[in-house]
Amino acid sequence: MWMDKKNDAGDSSRDTRTGWVQKVHLRCMGDMLHLDTLMQDRWWVLQLLLWALRGVARVILANNPISGLLILAALLWASPWQGLLGSVGVLCSTLTAVITGQDKSEVSAGLHGFNGMLVSLLMGVFSSAGDWYWTLLLPVILGSATCVLLFSSLSPLLDRWDLPVAVFPFNITIFLFLLCTRPEHPYFPRHLAVPPGAVQVNATQLDALQVLQGIPLGVGQIYACGSLGPSLLIVGAVMLYSPLLAVHALLGSAIGTLAGLSMGVRPPSLYAGLSGFNGALGCMAVGGLFFTFSWRTHLFAIASAFFSAYMDIALSNLLGTVGLPACSWAATIVATLMLLMNGSLKAYRIPIGQVQSPEQNLRSRNQWEAGRSADQDSTDV
Repeated sequence: MWMDKKNDAGDSSRDTRTGWVQKVHLRCMGDMLHLDTLMQDRWWVLQLLLWALRGVARVILANNPISGLLILAALLWASPWQGLLGSVGVLCSTLTAVITGQDKSEVSAGLHGFNGMLVSLLMGVFSSAGDWYWTLLLPVILGSATCVLLFSSLSPLLDRWDLPVAVFPFNITIFLFLLCTRPEHPYFPRHLAVPPGAVQVNATQLDALQVLQGIPLGVGQIYACGSLGPSLLIVGAVMLYSPLLAVHALLGSAIGTLAGLSMGVRPPSLYAGLSGFNGALGCMAVGGLFFTFSWRTHLFAIASAFFSAYMDIALSNLLGTVGLPACSWAATIVATLMLLMNGSLKAYRIPIGQVQSPEQNLRSRNQWEAGRSADQDSTDV
């Protein structure tokens, strides 16, 4: 009798611990909107930190400050200099948005931070002056601020079609910077981009293990991160926000790698994940973020990944002839085209102002359909 009571007490305490862990995990997943309410009356510096962390996560289409913190830790792990540049970029663009009086809801959601972070990271990657070249902070600050101005200018235009500004400001700003610099520039020397289809003199056989390693690296390359450990941490950060989004990120990167193999892309590009990141972005955008997840949108997400990957190869070969990278133009253009499509895909599209995590989008649609069917039943009676 005593043993039964003891076992019951142990089971109940174990259930309590399990329930507490699940509750904490659920509170840390998704958009964590409750954290914005909690921080309303806190110090402004803490609010700025929250906005900046959301901006860090927004680069990979997530909206979770804990995910942003994990991603920032991954960047510092891979390269402290790159982590510093990314932090300066996201803070400068967020502060610029506050100073110029941008919409507070957009600022608090991190929408004015992620373009600035991307610009600063790419400036660091293409700089040939090496790490801790402090002069590079000047274009990082100016480029981050420019992204906010471009975001504000493009928003009224794209809002007419209910389209996101996405990373158009980043792609425009980094292009302008790279066009203004050159390898022998006295202050801002840079590397030239190499076309992925360039013929290698000492070509070797492909290493299957390194090609597979390029799949998670493709997700890390969204942040210009080419290290395996930090890239896996970035995947984990996305999974914390949305397991569905993380699955589509890896699926899209795998599709991009497959597209690179089919087009004979240089092995270093495959190994480093450079063939996968546009496919990952294209797959994530359609596979549950801007469209409610279903088997139809899943197929469209796969198609979007292939389209993004092949367009990235084409643009990279074209722009690489003048030493410029294709950045994320391919995924941005493909996602925009998908959002403009008519037909069966349009029925699953989510208004830009209502986009949440894929799981929450799916839950909201199910509730809406359940309420609609209940209304029809009551009308029939």
